[in-house]
Amino acid sequence: MIHRLLAKNMSDAEDAWAFEDAPNVACFTVRSIMSGAAPILQVFHDEDDGAWQMLPGSGADASEAMIVGLGQLVQVDQTLVELANLPLGWVARRERKNSPWLCRPTSQPPAV
Repeated sequence: MIHRLLAKNMSDAEDAWAFEDAPNVACFTVRSIMSGAAPILQVFHDEDDGAWQMLPGSGADASEAMIVGLGQLVQVDQTLVELANLPLGWVARRERKNSPWLCRPTSQPPAV
């Protein structure tokens, strides 16, 4: 019985997955985000290869770089679901963890 309930809950979670990419798709991020020391303030959906980059506002030091599954990042920050339809070649930014996401093409300069 418990196994059936767990299977149903996992199935429901998969049905609710908002991204076209699977939860295990590789994403670029940094240790400070995964440890909870820094919030995700920038999300890039690369046009050339469709890769996702989820970074803090101050940029990223290469020594902090990690590759993790998209689902792991959504667990760290549930608001990423709002960006599930972020087009290829776009970036989403916000000022603080609780600020709204602002999206634009990466080729467009940020609004002043």
